Amino acid sequence: MAGHSQFKNIMHRKGRQDAMRSKLFSKLAREITVSAKLGMPDPNMNPRLRAAILAARAENMPKDNIERAIKKAAGGDADNYEEIRYEGYGPGGVAVIVEALTDNRNRTASEVRSYFTKSGGNLAETGAVSFMFDRVGAIEFDASRADADAMMEAAIEAGAEDVSSDEDGHEVICAGDDLAEVQRALEALFGEPRKAGLIWRPQNTVAVDDETAEKLLRLVDNLQDNDDVQNVTGNFELSDAMLAKLSSE
Repeated sequence: MAGHSQFKNIMHRKGRQDAMRSKLFSKLAREITVSAKLGMPDPNMNPRLRAAILAARAENMPKDNIERAIKKAAGGDADNYEEIRYEGYGPGGVAVIVEALTDNRNRTASEVRSYFTKSGGNLAETGAVSFMFDRVGAIEFDASRADADAMMEAAIEAGAEDVSSDEDGHEVICAGDDLAEVQRALEALFGEPRKAGLIWRPQNTVAVDDETAEKLLRLVDNLQDNDDVQNVTGNFELSDAMLAKLSSE
């Protein structure tokens, strides 16, 4: 898969290994509540909420937890969270985007800045690195739903821009504005995807040596361990040796 997918898959595996389940569920619930509060509580009428529910299901979050998070927004007793995007440079000058939902902007900014500083990187102004990424829709299906040719043909017909397939599954990329339409078309053929939503896709990836990769992964781990941080995206590509090491951990 492309570099952005490599990064995503590695972070997903590390998240499964390292994150406490309760912390992960808390972040997923926060996104569900915010999505339901900003739009309608019906996932069929609220694409962001539907994406949040899919992400929760992918992590085996109990149905009761999902329903409770939606009801919290509908009941009007949900905390007020602010969406903030932080951008910076990690070790090796790698571009990093951090998305957060916070009820205390000053606290989160201070903590995120400290992670970058300790890693040898630096937090930058909004817009400093995001121009190196495209905001696109991403839809993921299990490999068992279709073979690579069938998924490619259906995705192109639906208006998608790119498809990556391997033993882990299929990732369909489309323009951000086309996400809902492409998702509906593919669901009609292959059923509900395992994940769907907007992502930051790097226009180019930067190959890093293993020493730099270790520092970058520590930075990402620290960011993901923060309660306010929802997503971390970078434009670096790991070596085969580092990938093998992470896969064996």
